[in-house]
Amino acid sequence: MDKYNERREDDVLNGEEFDSFSQEMTDIIYDIKTEMGTYAEMGIDIEEKAFYDILAHMRDKYQFTYEDDKMLALAKEMKAVVDNTSKYPDWSKRDDIKAKLKVELILLLHKHKFPPVANDDVYMGVLAQAENFKQHHINTLH
Repeated sequence: MDKYNERREDDVLNGEEFDSFSQEMTDIIYDIKTEMGTYAEMGIDIEEKAFYDILAHMRDKYQFTYEDDKMLALAKEMKAVVDNTSKYPDWSKRDDIKAKLKVELILLLHKHKFPPVANDDVYMGVLAQAENFKQHHINTLH
């Protein structure tokens, strides 16, 4: 895909470049389709899967052990907390509501011992990604 994006106007895709580009696009579409189906296999909805992915990313980034089934339960609770807090109009512009969301999520993470050893960077990473997800979430994904 980089080859395509970095092409000049006078460049023409030859057969080999076009085949490579086509294969990359096919692989991306397949990966997206596969990923979109994983939430159903896990017994959760797409939003809960997004929170699960946030937790998995932070676990992997900071290299600590946390069981998948515990992350699944935590992801479901996180979605409920975020949904409950973000139901207010303009919630993302109100500092009081965002502060409430942060406190509730930190307490929830602490309750579930995520991460097993307190780490402010993990908390801040989860909070930022959870808030970002909800602000940019498109309801048509359901």
